[in-house]
Amino acid sequence: MATLIKNRAIAANSWQLLESSADGTTAAIPASGDILVPLKVWQSAKDELSRRSGQTGVILEPSDDPATISADLRSLPVIAVRFPKFADGRGYSTGRLLRERYGFAGELRAIGDVLRDQLSLMERCGFDSYLLRDDQDIATALAAFGDFSETYQASTEQPVPLFRRRAQA
Repeated sequence: MATLIKNRAIAANSWQLLESSADGTTAAIPASGDILVPLKVWQSAKDELSRRSGQTGVILEPSDDPATISADLRSLPVIAVRFPKFADGRGYSTGRLLRERYGFAGELRAIGDVLRDQLSLMERCGFDSYLLRDDQDIATALAAFGDFSETYQASTEQPVPLFRRRAQA
């Protein structure tokens, strides 16, 4: 079972992922419990989802435009961004857009091909939870947050670049 890291610590995962099958269908929506649904399900069944018992979050695929849910961000406690493979970096851009352009303040979760080497970079783009692959060692993954003591570029966590911080000091 995949391990969840939230705010740099191991956390319990109460969220069930409702995945779309190859033909585009999704499993039946349970009457209760916390669920993460694909964007298309959210768009087509928003009213039904709001009446059920439990929280609902949205799964964004790399090709999904976060602007399509910008009006709903206040009502979404979690947005999960899928990283389908290690070399696909579109999720980083989605994370920054959600945090910086659209002001999303809820939990931003990385799912899919999430590896130890990516965690500190994902955090800099606004992610605060990570559903690790089953083959990832949790102790090694947690150590990733201490790999770098300083960063040069601006990010969601540090909006002032190092050269400006040094100039101010």
